[in-house]
Formats: sequence, structure tokens, C-alpha cells
Amino acid sequence: MYRIRELGLDTDHAAFCQVPEAPIAPDLLLRQRPDALLLVHRSGEAIVARCALWWSATPAHLGQRTGLIGHYFASDPAAAHALLERACADLGAQGCALAVGPMDGSTWGRYRLITERRTEPPFFLEPDNPDAYPDHFQAAGFTPLAQYYSACATDLDVQDERIPHLTERLTAQGIHLRALNLDHFEEELRRLHALSVISFASNFLYTPISVEDFLTQYRPLRPHLHSELIFLAEQQGHLVGFLFAIPDLLQAQRGKPIDTVIAKTMAVHPDHAGVGLGSVLMARCHQQSLQSGYRRVIHALFHEANRSGNISRHTAEVIRRYTLFARPVKGTS
Repeated sequence: MYRIRELGLDTDHAAFCQVPEAPIAPDLLLRQRPDALLLVHRSGEAIVARCALWWSATPAHLGQRTGLIGHYFASDPAAAHALLERACADLGAQGCALAVGPMDGSTWGRYRLITERRTEPPFFLEPDNPDAYPDHFQAAGFTPLAQYYSACATDLDVQDERIPHLTERLTAQGIHLRALNLDHFEEELRRLHALSVISFASNFLYTPISVEDFLTQYRPLRPHLHSELIFLAEQQGHLVGFLFAIPDLLQAQRGKPIDTVIAKTMAVHPDHAGVGLGSVLMARCHQQSLQSGYRRVIHALFHEANRSGNISRHTAEVIRRYTLFARPVKGTS
């Protein structure tokens, strides 16, 4: 009933990108350089499922070589099962021990599935997926590998009681916060990239990203940024932490006033981990958001095991949960 076709990235990526239900920008796919592209056709040549595979330079997990399944699309459970079985077989044939998905090449790309949607509508830059997708992965033998959540703070004038003491301690260490300078946007982004590479190095399934790819991801956001919502923490001129936040533009698309800020990315240099810098950055984001006329701040896509999750538990309520799945695979040898 189904025919699975492997495409060449440099010759056939257009067909892969142009699936109407899930289009992909061709330049994004070429930057991510998957090792294989799979399309599932039903009779009549209709494309009913799709995924990309990565097995080169993927992160290890507990000493096991991983293979990644990303840019996932499937229109029905049977097509999904055929695709995921083939994907796992191909990854096993390449020497991978664990298939992980969905993940578009790395944690810098789109990854995870919404597994607990609740009532909050989608927010700007949030990855979304059909509700059937988690069932597709679980039916193919995948189980949860990591859990994530987003939380929303609605009482922005309520401050964590630890903040005044933490602020005093950071000031005594010569750490000060300032807003991002949009007049020197490229230079500021390069500094954010340099710190991100260091501070995220121990994150789950992390792989580094080049400065050019980092700039390519963040440049399109420039017209939508408000410098007062982006905080840089410096010590003697060295960047030691930052919090990158942006208004929730999807509210305007729904015809609503924008009253929500998305705290998208937070990084703290490992030398300053555990001293409260992340908590102070988030508190300053809440304070400034309130002063700028916003009513809510969403703490976006926190890993449940990360230290940053402790910050959210003090001030915000969970609005969404996400899961990254994995399945052991066997090689052909």
C-alpha cells in the first residue's frame, strides 16, 4: 500500500520541502544537512509521510550513539508506522543504538512534541504539532526520553522573596544588568552566541552551533524585538548571563492585544551557576514587562531537570508539557 522513497539532499530536497501540510524552507534544510530524506507515498503518488534522518555527528546519550528523526510529518497512523519502522532500520544500519525524535538535526532546531496541551493557545516561536503525533511514536515503540514544560507568570508584581538578597550579592561581585543594544545588534548577537556555546555545553543532547547559523536564526527577529526586554549580565565587561525575551506576536494575529512576553532563552556562564543570576534575570524580566504594560510572562520550553526550572516553580504555573521520544535500534551486522 505504501512506497518509501529515499531522496538525495542536494538533488531532491524540493519535493521533501514542498509537502503542503508541512512545508520547510529549503535553505533551512540545507543548513541542517540531514544524512537521509524519506518520503512515503500512497497509491497515486500522494505523499502521506516524511522525515529526515541524522546519524553523523549526533550527540551521544549514556554512551550510546544516537540517530535523529526530524521534519516529521504523517497523515495517518499506518503511514506513520511504516515511516518510523524504516527510519529506525536505517539508523540501526548506520550503527546507531538509539533513535531520538522528533528533532530537526539538533536542539538548536525544532524538537519535542506537545503531549499535554491544556487551554493556553499557542505562543510565538512555540513548536506545535498535531495531537496524533505522540501516538504515532508510541505505537512504533518509542518511549519518553525527556520531558519539558512551559509556564506562565500572571502576577508580575509578586517577587520571589530571595531576589533582593540575590541582587545585592551579585552587585557585590561586580555583576550588573543592562538592556541589549539594538544599534549594535550583530555584535551583541555574537556575544550571546559565545556565551551560549559555553553555558549550554552540558545541556541534554547538546551539540554546538556556528556563529553564522546562530545569527541566521536570530536576525529575522530583529524587527520584533524590544531592547528593554532583553537583559545582559556583565562582570568587568565580560558577558556572564543573558535573558532573551520577545512579545507574543501570535496574540495580535488572533486579534487580541499583546499582553504577554515570551522569555525564550536564558543562559548563565558555568562559573556563575547556582548564585542566583538566573533568578535575578527572570525577576528583572517580570518587572520590566509589567512596567512596559504587559500582564504575563511565559517561561518557554524548560527542561524539567534543568536548574532553570527551579526559577519557574517560584513564580509561574505550567501551561504546556512536551516530550522527546526515543527507541532502541539494532544494527544489521
